[in-house]
Amino acid sequence: MSEARNRGAESTREVIVETALRLFRERGFDKTTMRAIAAEAGVSVGNAYYYFDSKEALIQAYYDRAQAEHEAACREFLAGETSFAARLSGVLREWVRVSDPYHEFAVKFFKHAAEPTNPLSPFSKQSSPAREASIALYREVVEGSRDRMNAELREELPELLWLLSMGMVLFWVHDTSPGCARTYRLIEVTVPLVDRLVGLSHLPGLRGITQDFIAAVHELRA
Repeated sequence: MSEARNRGAESTREVIVETALRLFRERGFDKTTMRAIAAEAGVSVGNAYYYFDSKEALIQAYYDRAQAEHEAACREFLAGETSFAARLSGVLREWVRVSDPYHEFAVKFFKHAAEPTNPLSPFSKQSSPAREASIALYREVVEGSRDRMNAELREELPELLWLLSMGMVLFWVHDTSPGCARTYRLIEVTVPLVDRLVGLSHLPGLRGITQDFIAAVHELRA
């Protein structure tokens, strides 16, 4: 009975999330109320609030689900690829692919996520579970690579790659090309540059520059 109840609760939760995302796309985040979401989902307002205490919590659920979909899409090629450039390119390209259904929503929603103090910002405390999961995926990219790189840079690289991905997201939000072709092209031209810089980081003549860069990252983070 408990297992069946859990399945029912999870199903209700998913229905509420799906309904909310649809209404956010159709009406916009600001004009969509929890009451409207509950009515469209076929649940009481109290039930909707039982699962999600605010519209912002629904967006966090979207972040978590989108991140899980991204991770699942990357599993197969990460298991068989050891080139840093190929691993990074694959992860970035898969993000664009799995995010395609949400592109129109992201365009309308971006003004909220772009506000530094908004809890829906990818840099906020509330977004930390999805952010940490994403950084962990980029850690897999680095740790599964057989390419040589500076050991200190290897430790910092997952978070730096996540920041790179945030830049890609910004570009993608504003990309109006068919199938987001310009975003794919951006990945195509950017990854080799990152790969080259990372590959040069272990060379004796560049270690000092690498260490200076890492020190600057530490200072800015603090």
